[in-house]
Amino acid sequence: MAESVTVKQLVDTLELKVHNGEEFLDRKILTEDISRPGLELTGYFNYYPQERIQLFGRTEISFSEQMTSDERLIVMRRMCQVDTPAFLISRGLTPPKELIQATTEKGIPLLSSMQSTTRLSSNVTNFLEAQLAERISLHGVLVDIYGMGVMITGDSGVGKSETALELIKRGHRLVADDRVEMYQMDRIIIGEPPEILSHLMEIRGIGIIDVVNLFGVGSIRLSKTVNLVVNLELWDKEKTYDRLGSGEEKKRILDVDVPKISIPVRTGRNLAVIIESAAMNTRAKIMGYNATETFERNLEKLIEKNSIEQ
Repeated sequence: MAESVTVKQLVDTLELKVHNGEEFLDRKILTEDISRPGLELTGYFNYYPQERIQLFGRTEISFSEQMTSDERLIVMRRMCQVDTPAFLISRGLTPPKELIQATTEKGIPLLSSMQSTTRLSSNVTNFLEAQLAERISLHGVLVDIYGMGVMITGDSGVGKSETALELIKRGHRLVADDRVEMYQMDRIIIGEPPEILSHLMEIRGIGIIDVVNLFGVGSIRLSKTVNLVVNLELWDKEKTYDRLGSGEEKKRILDVDVPKISIPVRTGRNLAVIIESAAMNTRAKIMGYNATETFERNLEKLIEKNSIEQ
């Protein structure tokens, strides 16, 4: 879990303009919440969320224009607190000169964007939520298969990366190999590669390969929702495996239960095709079609028919 994000990271990611305070872009952002300081402009500071980015839209700028210059300067100075990370102006509006003066005095960056206030607020919140969310790192390979994020897990040496490589050759896209960084947004889990492993794979006997160089930029994704976990395990003749798909497993990742299936590995099994089928079958279930339920209904009808004939 990232404890903070710097203002510079926000500026670089959202391509914001820096009006002043470029030397203070290392200030920390500790919360994904944003404040639109309406009451504060009237002088009400009993509850002022000073630790948030302060966003000025057309409403805030228009209201401030009705104030005298001295009133604006007093309010802007009160808004510039030690832990206020930055001020942000939307729609390319001109910031009040008093705000420029106050932020310069307190060493707080003043930023702007041409985006509408609503869109800018949403983009900033989404970025901060992703960066500040609790994160975990899991061993496995994450692949985008027909739009489904499939996390392939299993013991070391079972063939996860080799199977993922075959899936990439079949036109699917790699997200992360070996380690997958995951975080939660609402009720979904999103997986990303660690920066050092982005678009790289380790294949035993070959070493490190660059997927982009071998298969093109269309063979990778930078992030993907995790829809299914496929666990590869060595075939055990003493173990009973699910043949009908009626026993649903779940893997708990952070606070979300993700569907999970276990696939036995032995010579002659085409794992890439099996995992493709598992991804398509999971997507069909999400869309409301369950082949196992259809089979069970057909079986019940057959049993009922036979009992009547007897």
